Amino acid sequence: MTSAVDTPADAARPTPPSALAAVARAPGRIRYALLAVAVVAALWLPNGLYPAVAVDILCWALFAVSVDLLLGFTGLMSFGHAAFWGTSAYVTGLVAIHAGLPFPVAVLVGALASAALAVPIGHLAVKRTGIYFAMVTLAFAQMVYYVANEWRSVTRGENGLQGVPRSLFGLDLTDDYYFYYAILPIVAFGLAAAWRIVHSPFGRVLVGIRDNPARARALGYPVHRYKLTAFVLSGFLAGLGGGLFALGHRFVSLDVLHWTTSGKAVIVVVLGGIGTLWGGVLGAGIVVRLEDWLSFSGFEAIGLVTGGIFVLVVLLFRRGIWGSAALVLRRLAARRR
Repeated sequence: MTSAVDTPADAARPTPPSALAAVARAPGRIRYALLAVAVVAALWLPNGLYPAVAVDILCWALFAVSVDLLLGFTGLMSFGHAAFWGTSAYVTGLVAIHAGLPFPVAVLVGALASAALAVPIGHLAVKRTGIYFAMVTLAFAQMVYYVANEWRSVTRGENGLQGVPRSLFGLDLTDDYYFYYAILPIVAFGLAAAWRIVHSPFGRVLVGIRDNPARARALGYPVHRYKLTAFVLSGFLAGLGGGLFALGHRFVSLDVLHWTTSGKAVIVVVLGGIGTLWGGVLGAGIVVRLEDWLSFSGFEAIGLVTGGIFVLVVLLFRRGIWGSAALVLRRLAARRR
């Protein structure tokens, strides 16, 4: 039975060969050129944008890639990923405040806490598909939000955690410009891990499960175990982004656990391109930069603009920006041949 959630994802998903596969099969010089462009863009970003905005782009890029790992490569639409993003933000903030550990250690602890939380949630959620999976993840995320709101002795409730430190062996990272370059290796590690996951035999099995779970099960693959593993890995990557987000703002509020945070991550993925992996990075840059520009221009209905763009992309660019661009390039290459 096909649900209302499955249909848009299937429509937006790139047809084989996907943009990701096309890049993987490209000549070595092209892959190295794309990598060089990505490195130069990442190093230039805080010089061309306000450093705090550049930090947010990195964090949301990790979050979007974690969602795409489930949606684009496993076929699972999660509306509750804010639970892992927010859990890591709170744990990272608490560890940084009370333990005084270097911020990479605090972020790692937060990401591991998110992965641990993903185990029981995923164990129950992956037994469902389509809209039922989405609703189960949303329900669990709302439970985490309620716990964080009521456990005020730890989370400070609506007041949030304030003054989260960015300690790193005595280095002064109060300036967002220097903090950006300090977290860049962590973000690069998360993106490289996601790339390796989808290019591994494990990732190929996930795509097979996404396309035809019954056939994958008939071939002897433990479908639920693979889905659960993907869910936990996705929670870990979302936790990395959430921990860095807490440090970037030096403040953790209940907004990091709100269901609208999960919805924004889905919008970013669809905008960039479902199943393209790097489309989430592109979508994060566009959405975060657009929100920053609108907020500084005094425009209050930011959600109206981002929602309108989301609708246009779904109607006109079903593969997202990255997927549509890759499709055009493939057609041009085919005509030249």
